[in-house]
Amino acid sequence: MERSLAGGGAGELRGFQRLVEATAGVTFALVLVGGIVRVSDSGLGCGAAGSGSEGWPLCGGQVVPLIGDLNRIVEFSHRLLAAVVVGLIVWMAWRAYKHLPEQRWAFRGSLIAGVLVLCQAVLGGFTVENNLHELLVAAHLMLAMILLGILLWLVVRARREQALEGPHSAELAAATPPRGLRTASAVAAVLVLAAIVAGGYVAGTEKEGVENGPVGGAHLACGEQFPGCANEGVLPFGESRLIDIQLTHRVLVYGATLSVLFLLGFAYHRGSRSQLLALTAAVLLAQFSLGVLNVMLGKHATLVVAHLGTGTLLWVTVLLIAYTLAWVRVPSRATARPSKAGTPVAAA
Repeated sequence: MERSLAGGGAGELRGFQRLVEATAGVTFALVLVGGIVRVSDSGLGCGAAGSGSEGWPLCGGQVVPLIGDLNRIVEFSHRLLAAVVVGLIVWMAWRAYKHLPEQRWAFRGSLIAGVLVLCQAVLGGFTVENNLHELLVAAHLMLAMILLGILLWLVVRARREQALEGPHSAELAAATPPRGLRTASAVAAVLVLAAIVAGGYVAGTEKEGVENGPVGGAHLACGEQFPGCANEGVLPFGESRLIDIQLTHRVLVYGATLSVLFLLGFAYHRGSRSQLLALTAAVLLAQFSLGVLNVMLGKHATLVVAHLGTGTLLWVTVLLIAYTLAWVRVPSRATARPSKAGTPVAAA
């Protein structure tokens, strides 16, 4: 049985929560910087494929490249920020082990995050060594999203443990999500992640040329048409490999959009009035709009990075809905709202 959080225990848990929140924020920034690396063609800034240890873990044969071309500096800034994330996660694990010995979930979650970030670093080096292969680019992005998801879970779990010591602990402990909410949130999260990873795969093909068109990979495979594609209808699968990649991404985006809308409507119908619902709806609209603009206006670096940022933010908000309303159960302002079916629903 876990000890009471009164006194120093509660303070240590709050400190751990703030540390994880900071780590999640830096991880979010790392994803955005990764997008900047991609659109600025800096992915091989520290060394071309086959450069061995001089390209990774070194950068241009240097531990810290104080001088060099812009691409090298951009790529190194991404690595430097990744090192900060590693350091923060190590600090998280140490703090959980040293100061929260009875909160075993804190150390275990930090350990999982540590393994993920190390795998992410190794995969990053492998990606560079293999000339930014699209499969590795997509896998690298997927691991970043999963790491962010673990960090968010730790934040929400820390909030729950503190809430369980509050005046409404009995209601919180007894609360169960409305039937179907866990399934809806899980489906939405999986489809959003799949759409993001598919977008990473699209980005990984950007050095390939489109038949009778410019180099730009699957991003430009359909031309500047949406929802149509290459003057061949809405979903003309089989026309070319790059078109198929673009259309696969679009299908996953359609599925993710519908699943998130269903999740929002379902949660609202079941009595939740969480501000997360409105925020997620706004982010979803922004993300879909940016995706359409990315196609219709051609490839623009600012739009690509913005699209990645809003996609990541959508992943964050969907996970927070899943965690706070369906899985971990954290109230907002230490209150709980009854659902229409009489089941307590957290108002997070």
